[in-house]
Amino acid sequence: MKRKLLYETIYNDLLDGIRNGTYPPGSRLPSEKELSEKYDVSRITSKKSLEMLADENLITRMPGRGSYVLGEDDQKKMVQERKEIQQPGEQKHLVGVVMDAFGPVFGIEILLGIEFECRKRGYDMLLKCTYGDMEEENRAVRRMVELGVEGIILMCVQGENYNAEIMKLTIQGFPMVLVDRRLRGLPIPFVGTDNYQAAKELTDYLIEEGHKKICFLSQELSRSSTVTERFEGYRDSNLEHGILTNENLWMTDINALLPQMEDREEALEQSYGRMEKYIRENPDITAFFAVNREIACSVYEILRKMGLEEKKEVVCFDGLEERGVPVFTYVSQGQYLIGVKAVSILDNEIKGKEVSEKRYIPYRMVYGKGLRPADQ
Repeated sequence: MKRKLLYETIYNDLLDGIRNGTYPPGSRLPSEKELSEKYDVSRITSKKSLEMLADENLITRMPGRGSYVLGEDDQKKMVQERKEIQQPGEQKHLVGVVMDAFGPVFGIEILLGIEFECRKRGYDMLLKCTYGDMEEENRAVRRMVELGVEGIILMCVQGENYNAEIMKLTIQGFPMVLVDRRLRGLPIPFVGTDNYQAAKELTDYLIEEGHKKICFLSQELSRSSTVTERFEGYRDSNLEHGILTNENLWMTDINALLPQMEDREEALEQSYGRMEKYIRENPDITAFFAVNREIACSVYEILRKMGLEEKKEVVCFDGLEERGVPVFTYVSQGQYLIGVKAVSILDNEIKGKEVSEKRYIPYRMVYGKGLRPADQ
């Protein structure tokens, strides 16, 4: 059988299973990995089969949870929703919002700001999440243009390469605004936090607290301008205080918490194990600069497990509070205002007005319980 037909075989088998009740409404279909192993094909092939079922409104795909069979009522509802988007009628002003991912810690406030300002300015908002998948981002951007959006607000996928669709639209002068992450070299307006300055201020705080050996924890530096800028702020603060830092004080490969990470539980377990091993082997490190809250909570959990939470300090962006009291010192980003300003800039672009290339939204430092090494 030719390779191009393999995905059709999987699709037909799953379709038969849905029709004959092997997979009743609400049931979970085999995962991409399970299908690829069963049929001895690549995950791209098995993914294609599941996407075909989703395009026909037979299943819904939930990143991180799996693919589930839709009941008849849900199928009709999804078909109707698509018709409402595609049917001509009263002309609507549409803007597209493409997010890598969002959650209660980071992203949801940005979306609230976007939605509020869209409503205020007479735009309807079309949202797509890509969950770290560059191909999905390409499809989302392309589909939004097909549906007639007048502009796009984008939190781009973290990666070393740029989205081909975005580069093409940039050349064409299509209105776009980036939030949180910049695409260096492309003249697309950006709205977000001054990550370099905020990270520098966060590191200054640790050094002023007496910490001399500060470990930097993040995913790969090349994956995102946000991560790179935070690292540069950390590095330059150390240098300005006469402290030499090197690769022995960095863990910049903690990718288990990225939205596209497959086999997440296994990856998390491995990351926890490596961080615990690192902490045991480097007892002279007294503070940890985590690039985000997820990593900060992970290292704090490890420190608590080792009985070291009162002897080591953790700082991060978008931190954790318990009963209104901050657990760490952290940078609180102005997420809601980022969303509002992104729509404002996009609206000006759509109307042909000149816009600034970069707009930083104020952040604030939230101070938790500091621990000076001399007091240990």
